[in-house]
Amino acid sequence: MEEIILRLSNFIAAKILKQPNRVISATEPLISSGLVDSFSLMDLSLFVEDTFGVRIEDTELNADTFDSLEQLAKLIMSRQ
Repeated sequence: MEEIILRLSNFIAAKILKQPNRVISATEPLISSGLVDSFSLMDLSLFVEDTFGVRIEDTELNADTFDSLEQLAKLIMSRQ
């Protein structure tokens, strides 16, 4: 799970936030804090699908599923 979180964190920091040196903790709120907006959420979803080979349903693109790296990593692991 740590490897998944690290890859997600690196992607968000570099590609979405354009701050490659930013460290995002596993439990830091992504959506509810405004760190990741709805447009960036689509990019993150595509990254997850392409990188980890899992399908993310449109109905899952919300703060209940994607609000922390830990939540997202658990979802990925449950589908691999």
